[in-house]
Amino acid sequence: MQTINIHKAKTHLSRLIEEAAKGKSFIIAKAGKPMVIVSPLSEQETKGADKLGFMSGEILVPDDFDTMASSDIQSFFEGKPCETAS
Repeated sequence: MQTINIHKAKTHLSRLIEEAAKGKSFIIAKAGKPMVIVSPLSEQETKGADKLGFMSGEILVPDDFDTMASSDIQSFFEGKPCETAS
């Protein structure tokens, strides 16, 4: 397995990532000391990306989400008791 120093890895990162994606793993070293192994992800590891948005349409976000409890939050910053506290 090829060992590459950090400076060279930063300089050639795009090319090295392409090679790793094709199955050619390599080691990145600092001052000659091996630090990490860069290797391609398996198909199973890349499946998690398919989960993004899997609950689309299942959760309702209120229209006032960005302003909910804004007066309470402002009170906290001002050191005052919140208006809705009992």
